Amino acid sequence: MNGAEHFALAPNWEWWILAYFFFGGIAGGSYAIGTLVRLFGTAAGQRAARIAFIVSFVALVPCPIFLAVDLGQSFRFWHMLVDTSGGGLVFKPWSPMSLGSWALLIFGLFSFVSFLGALAESGTSALDPVARFLAGTVGAVWDSIGSVFGLFVAGYTGVLLAVSNQDVWSDAGWVLGGMFLASALTGSAALLLLLVARRRDVEAGTTDRLELADRNFAVLETLLIILFLVSVGVAGTLARLLGIWLILWAVVAIGLAASLALARVRGLPPLASPALALLGVLALRAVVIFAAQQ
Repeated sequence: MNGAEHFALAPNWEWWILAYFFFGGIAGGSYAIGTLVRLFGTAAGQRAARIAFIVSFVALVPCPIFLAVDLGQSFRFWHMLVDTSGGGLVFKPWSPMSLGSWALLIFGLFSFVSFLGALAESGTSALDPVARFLAGTVGAVWDSIGSVFGLFVAGYTGVLLAVSNQDVWSDAGWVLGGMFLASALTGSAALLLLLVARRRDVEAGTTDRLELADRNFAVLETLLIILFLVSVGVAGTLARLLGIWLILWAVVAIGLAASLALARVRGLPPLASPALALLGVLALRAVVIFAAQQ
């Protein structure tokens, strides 16, 4: 494999890549949750699906910007998609960067169309043709395919780290991709709870199901974090994640506790729990990205 595709030294990623990892996860996770609500939710709960599709696209919009700025040569982002020397498209199935770039582009198309459909359903009559296109079986197939790309975008960032030669990241193996995916779903469910909790046009049953989904995702995320720490511990690099980084791990733990409803027992306001869960999702990505590069 090309050494340029799998970095052997710390890439010295900064806050831009953290924002990309976070918002990309929210975009993919929200789209997948919106699809589940659309396909299996009640008619009264479809408002939550529309909100999820809107959130997905809004979160996705800055992702190419964050990624391009982090590259250092922002205007060359399109070089990962187009061959500037001989023309044509560039697709390298062995390269996580190439796969991720194309997945981001394709998912962007699905997310944008679903975003327009959600606006149409919310009363934007000029977009009625999009709503008709997404109706019935065609819409279900469209949302399902889009969810596949959305989940890929949400989880591939962890895979991108795992295939490097960087300690901690490479030590985790497949667990890192699964952990980022579960974390993205936890954060997406929490964000949707924040947005629909006090809306009278969203039925209480939909909110209850989002809370249940948030708890289940948090359970899965917790298990994968444990596997991640065990994998790193076996490799002998656990110390890289300790020290000052224990502060961020505490934020991760508080966020998971909030999703698991433990924080509500302590009397926190209802909306505080999903807010803490989102903060935990951000902290998890920060500690994984920056601790390994120290």
